[in-house]
Amino acid sequence: MPEQKLATDVYFDLNDGHKIPALGLGTVPPEDKSAVRDQVITAVRSGYRHIDAAWYYGTEKYVGEALKVLFAEGYKREDLFITTKVWPSFHHSPEKSLDESLSELGIDYVDLFLQHWPVCLSGDENGLPAGPKNEDGSLKYDDDPVDGVKFLETYSKLEDLKATNKVRSIGVSNYSIPKLRKLLQNAKIIPVVNQIEYHPQLPQQDLVDFCAKHKILIEAYSPVGSTGAPVLKLPYINELAEKYGVSVNEIANAYHILQGRITLPRSSNLERIKTNVRLPQLTKDELDKLYQIGVENPTRYITDPWGYGLGFKWWKGDILSKEFD
Repeated sequence: MPEQKLATDVYFDLNDGHKIPALGLGTVPPEDKSAVRDQVITAVRSGYRHIDAAWYYGTEKYVGEALKVLFAEGYKREDLFITTKVWPSFHHSPEKSLDESLSELGIDYVDLFLQHWPVCLSGDENGLPAGPKNEDGSLKYDDDPVDGVKFLETYSKLEDLKATNKVRSIGVSNYSIPKLRKLLQNAKIIPVVNQIEYHPQLPQQDLVDFCAKHKILIEAYSPVGSTGAPVLKLPYINELAEKYGVSVNEIANAYHILQGRITLPRSSNLERIKTNVRLPQLTKDELDKLYQIGVENPTRYITDPWGYGLGFKWWKGDILSKEFD
């Protein structure tokens, strides 16, 4: 069998001239948030150069501890690509959110700063509570999640931060086509990425095509589904893993990287992180067959209530959306 190509060697061009590693490590916390420290250390030692963090995850302190260890070992800041995000309850103060993240991470700048969701929740000056509730238990917003445009003000503040030495690139996360349309009508800077849930069970070619038209790269979070990694149980994923002599995780990553998308797997298993770096060369027919799994039975696993009203298909519990991508 020919020598395996490595996912860690693949970089994509962003629309602002910077480059982004195709394989990143997600840092959404396991039950023990401190475990993220060893996950980051293990990933970088294994060849990863892309760490996806966020204020909301509550793990940036441990990412920072990992970076301190890695820098002491000789890894250079400029060789790593680090992302953070501003949460909707911090929509009014992206720079304050960024400064908190930089302090926790122990670095002077991030390579990518994302708007985590295109909604505005009612947080105080410190972004708290992160999930504000009304008396009836519903989310408390500062603007209507369906028709409101205040989320555009948040992105405008990210554009201002792009001019500082704290941020190299800016982008968005969880943006549907309807929200992107509104943004692109007003934005001075086109986002470099749109980070969304994406995997073979969730077909979103229309959104992928819309982003490609505007030179916005797709970042796929939850590339193996959510809890329990349901995508990895798909018979065809297992068939391909056996054919190419790789893990099911590596097939899930290849599904994105071979089609020009960034993938952001996360794992509590350090051995799995170490070995999750090969890039099997799936054929176009195999990639198409993986996509058809979702066409036949579309499944979205991340359906948080702050996603209601955004216009995404197959969002369980969303009765607010009027327009769908």
